[in-house]
Amino acid sequence: MDYNLLNLSPTWTTVLIILIAWEVAWKGLALWRASHNDQIDWFVALLIINSVGVLPILYLVFHPKPDRLKTSQPG
Repeated sequence: MDYNLLNLSPTWTTVLIILIAWEVAWKGLALWRASHNDQIDWFVALLIINSVGVLPILYLVFHPKPDRLKTSQPG
C-alpha cells in the first residue's frame, strides 16, 4: 500500500488539516499564557511535546489566567 502524502483522500486531507489547526490554536494559546506567566518549564514542554492539543488544554485548565487587575488590600 502506498502511503504517499500527496495521494491522501479528500477525507483524510480534511481530517489532517483540522487536527493541525486544532493543535496550532491550543498550543499557541498555551504558549502565550505560559510566557506571560513566566513559566519557562511549561513553555519548553508545550513547545516540544506534540499531543494534538491535550497538553495545552490541560495546562490552560490547571493554570488559569492570573488576575492582574487585583490590587493588594492593606490589612
